[in-house]
Amino acid sequence: MSSNPCLASVVAEIADEVGRMTERGDVARYIPELAHVDPRQFGMVVVDADGRVFAAGDSDTPFSIQSISKVFTLTMALGMIGDRLWQRVGREPSGNPFNSIVQLELERGVPRNPFINAGAIAVTDVIVASHQPREAIGEILRFLQSLAADRRIVIDKTVADSEKRTGFRNTALANYMKSFGVIERPVEFTLGVYFHQCAIAMSCRQLATAARYLAFGGADPATGRAVVTSERARRINALMLTCGHYDGSGDFAYKVGLPGKSGVGGGIIAVAPNTASIAVWSPGLDRAGNSLLGQFALERLVKRTGWSIFGP
Repeated sequence: MSSNPCLASVVAEIADEVGRMTERGDVARYIPELAHVDPRQFGMVVVDADGRVFAAGDSDTPFSIQSISKVFTLTMALGMIGDRLWQRVGREPSGNPFNSIVQLELERGVPRNPFINAGAIAVTDVIVASHQPREAIGEILRFLQSLAADRRIVIDKTVADSEKRTGFRNTALANYMKSFGVIERPVEFTLGVYFHQCAIAMSCRQLATAARYLAFGGADPATGRAVVTSERARRINALMLTCGHYDGSGDFAYKVGLPGKSGVGGGIIAVAPNTASIAVWSPGLDRAGNSLLGQFALERLVKRTGWSIFGP
């Protein structure tokens, strides 16, 4: 941890507050492997513009990133086909649970946004289009390893198998989109890659590092390497703000005021533009499928730092 006393103490104080809380939410049980995760765990990492790391709790414990992966596959798909992606996926908040099929039926198979399950499956289909499934999985994994500057990031095969065995709703979503031509590759190919990307295991430290390009205009400030254009980074951030927490996105924007993306593994990434990238993790979820204590921690961080994009 850096010696910066202000941010270091803020992160430590938030972790201490979280440790005293008794209400911790419920772990995701519809994926059997996630049902066994200890809900008492909590990690938090902030990486500032100078690359200094402020960490607390279980910050180096890998966990299943689940839907956080959708931010990175969206980045990859936009790099492959650009704005043509928006012919297959919308950009509007859903207002429905992340695995809902209702809007697909009303909107002729076009998912409302890339962060609900249907939208993320359509995005993954773009990546699979130019690869065999095994190659696509490798590309996604290598992209995250590069962003995090850490080759130790792996896919949790047990979680991937667990998702495949129980992913009936996702299979229904993919088949429905296939009937409208939104999914172009064989459904089993696209879903196989999707289940594996969601099963990637990362720590808060790795995630906060991987998300730095979104906080700093599309480039990694440590190397100056451009990951995406500044315009594309801004647009990905806009989608995270409006759609990143499913039907809890409005509440997250109201309380936290930062672009962010959650996953049912209990993780959340958030970015304070031109200031810091943040990752928090606590496995217990609220009713919308977002980390209960992760949201609490981010709300406290923003109140103490004034980092909300809407002002202090």
